[in-house]
Amino acid sequence: MATRFLPATKAVPKELLPVVDRPVLQYIVEEAAAAGIGDVLLITGRGKTSMVEHFDRQPYLEQRLAEKGDTTRLEAVRRISDLAEIYTCRQGEPLGLGHAVSYAESHVGQDPFAVLLGDEFVAENDPLLPAMLDLQARAGGIVLAFIEVAPDETSRYGIGSVAAAAAELADPDHEVVRVTGLVEKPPPAEAPSNLAVVGRYVLPTGIFDAIRRTKPGSGGEIQLTDAMALMLAEGAPVHGIVYRGMRYDTGLPLGYLQAVVQLASQRADLGPEFRQWLAEFVAGAGAASAGKATG
Repeated sequence: MATRFLPATKAVPKELLPVVDRPVLQYIVEEAAAAGIGDVLLITGRGKTSMVEHFDRQPYLEQRLAEKGDTTRLEAVRRISDLAEIYTCRQGEPLGLGHAVSYAESHVGQDPFAVLLGDEFVAENDPLLPAMLDLQARAGGIVLAFIEVAPDETSRYGIGSVAAAAAELADPDHEVVRVTGLVEKPPPAEAPSNLAVVGRYVLPTGIFDAIRRTKPGSGGEIQLTDAMALMLAEGAPVHGIVYRGMRYDTGLPLGYLQAVVQLASQRADLGPEFRQWLAEFVAGAGAASAGKATG
């Protein structure tokens, strides 16, 4: 329901909030497409039909841009529709991530599949998903993405306990670990590590049966972490990649604003002028604050 972004998200899905000139969801679909995933199923809910419409063709808009000779924007608009085959399935009510993932069962069939949460993405020049897909192809089972968090942040995430992975699963570009346990949102004193599961998963189809056998957990919701922990307890191999690249988390207003500033600063067309303005603004705000403190 994206309550942290109200009233902006009263009518606009959080996934479509723009980060400079692309919505969050487009960054995520581009990330999947860059990893070779050309089939994308959007699990949507009430009030989110515009998520699907964003990837539709817009003949009238394309015609107007063509008539104006605006080839740059025309190519950008057309490219969205060519990223992947987009399908959709509606979750009747928000009963947890595990519940949402269960809606993909008939679409996925017997193939392993990736889950990408709709409010975070990683830097284009430091991808994570290709390494996860490769690891799952070699090790089977479940592959998770971890980041290191401060101890007081463990209650916001699923946290893993880990051990060294087999030597043959080593990755020259990433730290690979074997997962020995998972717990959902533990208080700092009970967290088995500081490795937090973030919004990228590669899962086997056995996860669907595990979800069916998973009772509501944290928050009264059907947690994907609990279903994965059940598979782990029953002998499924679970591995993780510790990601230390740039991750943009737009799930909270502060993270969203940071993503906008960081990506705008990196743009060749906007960056130089924006960085100059930002430096002047910050210097001016600091001077104003100092003046208030001493005046």
